[in-house]
Amino acid sequence: MSESLVPARFVVVADAFPGLLSRLLEPFAKRDLTPDSVRATRQGEVMRAEIALDGMPEGMLHLVAGNLGQVVGVRSVRMVSVAALSAA
Repeated sequence: MSESLVPARFVVVADAFPGLLSRLLEPFAKRDLTPDSVRATRQGEVMRAEIALDGMPEGMLHLVAGNLGQVVGVRSVRMVSVAALSAA
């Protein structure tokens, strides 16, 4: 039985440093997931990154969010509501 795919968007706020973006992509790469879009904006000492996938296995949502939160320098991780993305 295959797991259903759901749209997902993660918003990460972290201390800005040169290796941050590659470290934020690691949780996706190790699960063989390729984000559909990545957008990052630096605001002084802080970086805000949005990573979105059009279809991601539902069971991986919280695992990836947890991995993102463990990246050194990450201040917050927010997962945008899957239901809100589906309705958009």
